[in-house]
Amino acid sequence: MKNLVKNSVPGMLLLFSFLISGCNKEEGTGSVTIEMTDAPGDYDSVNVEVEQVMVHVSNTGSGNSGWVNLQTNAGIYNLLELQNDISVVLVNNNLLPIGEIQQMRLVLGAKNSVVVEGISFPLELSSQASTGLKFNLNATIAANDQVEILIDFDADQSIVVEGNGTYRLQPVIKVESITYL
Repeated sequence: MKNLVKNSVPGMLLLFSFLISGCNKEEGTGSVTIEMTDAPGDYDSVNVEVEQVMVHVSNTGSGNSGWVNLQTNAGIYNLLELQNDISVVLVNNNLLPIGEIQQMRLVLGAKNSVVVEGISFPLELSSQASTGLKFNLNATIAANDQVEILIDFDADQSIVVEGNGTYRLQPVIKVESITYL
């Protein structure tokens, strides 16, 4: 009996080390990275101020559903610099509970502008100024997943010239890709 216990100690230690290493992973979360790009437009520049990115998560393991504020790289971005496979990281590797991301929301600030033939014009916003730009996104976050989402903020289709010569931002945004790493 002594030999049986003595011979099984290395096996028990090996099993114990596997159990401990398995516990180091965060079983109830995955991470998300969100990038933004643009299609070409007929302007000198189109500047949008991104203040916050939020996602709506449901069917989480904890049973909690709702909007989650993500740690956002807030700033003013010239959409026309984000072309030809160039993108900017708005959210980098944020942890989220496992579940379904059904929608995304971009909250824009007031410092939006368009430059036409060297002259800068403010871009007026509608209700998006207070509620954010909401669009559908269907992605699943599983335990230990890393998900990269690329959105296309189409500058050319998003700008409307009003009858009085002012410019309005009516964003056209689509999900370009969702990649699971």
